[in-house]
Amino acid sequence: MGTPLPADYKRIVQAYGGGLFAGTLWLLAPGYPDAMYDLVAQTAEREEILDGLWEAGEERPRELEDRDVRLVPWGFDEGAGHFLYWLVRPDVEPEEWTVILNEGRGPLWEATPVSCSRFLLDVVAGTTTSFYFSDLDDMVDPERRYRFVPNAEILG
Repeated sequence: MGTPLPADYKRIVQAYGGGLFAGTLWLLAPGYPDAMYDLVAQTAEREEILDGLWEAGEERPRELEDRDVRLVPWGFDEGAGHFLYWLVRPDVEPEEWTVILNEGRGPLWEATPVSCSRFLLDVVAGTTTSFYFSDLDDMVDPERRYRFVPNAEILG
């Protein structure tokens, strides 16, 4: 991928692996056999998709105006299609990367200046400032709300 990954992300993947948090948020993990859930495969796929959208005239978010900035996906909401990325800047350490969400079925972007682990914790705890996960209690069965389910259990 050409870039180091944040230590908090590596700790989460080491402890849990890829899988589903809070009944809605998939954490990508490197090396997963299914490309949809593999960090490396999704990085290449999302770069291609976004490049195509921008070439077709979709407006880039202001956070991406500097051409040295790169997006690396780390998670997604399968139902809504939202993708979560790290906003990777060459002069910023991985632990300082901003989480930026791309609306799944639209052109909107939302930046949250937190780590991926903080973002996940805030979503699970119901304390997120993200517009896209603020009504999680209305969308997710309470039985699944505070659970993590590994890819192997869901996908076999």
